[in-house]
Amino acid sequence: MSKFWSSEEEMLALAQRELFTAVVGDIMDKLGYQQQFLPPQIRPLSPEMVVVGRAMPVLEADLTSTGNPATGFPETKAFGVMLEALDDLKPGEVYLCAGASPTYALWGELMSTRAMKLGSAGAVLDGYCRDTRGILRLRFPTFSYGSYAQDQSPRGKVVDFRVPVSIGSVRIHPGDLVFGDIDGVCVVPAEIEEETLVGALEKVRGENLVRQHLEEGMSAAEAFERFGIL
Repeated sequence: MSKFWSSEEEMLALAQRELFTAVVGDIMDKLGYQQQFLPPQIRPLSPEMVVVGRAMPVLEADLTSTGNPATGFPETKAFGVMLEALDDLKPGEVYLCAGASPTYALWGELMSTRAMKLGSAGAVLDGYCRDTRGILRLRFPTFSYGSYAQDQSPRGKVVDFRVPVSIGSVRIHPGDLVFGDIDGVCVVPAEIEEETLVGALEKVRGENLVRQHLEEGMSAAEAFERFGIL
């Protein structure tokens, strides 16, 4: 474990308390991982929502005219394996759904209720959610294209979960660290996780020091020369 935390729980809590996506993304850029942000249309349902947790990727597929998923294999069960995926969520995991066309909702209030009961950290959707008032009442961190009530039942099904998925240019594997706030959602691969979080914490604490000096009247040029941060 890092000098900053001694357990997974401490790490996630520290990240949620002190970090934000901009600084996490900056550190990944410096490490050569420059395509780790999900598309910018994936936004929090409410500005104060923050999600920090482990990815539990879920693969959705649109239904064809025959009522089968576009993947081509038969699937007769309503919602596919969506309910199994939802019930398999572990504490601290993020339900991260990809693969569907943005023509129907992938998440709603009752799913949020079940996810909260299981200790899920939030939901990140490459598409829409619905039951907005209910989700906002629950304050369950939900990131999506926005609200759209059209149901997935006759239009798409979950065909697999705990498998790698892609959203935009980002490949997400089970267990990757997902970090989202008002500025977007980024994914931290396992191989650079500790280096990224340690670097982000050091940068944030340095920025706090610079902010203090700027508030006391130091010029921007002097602050950058002294601290290398602005």
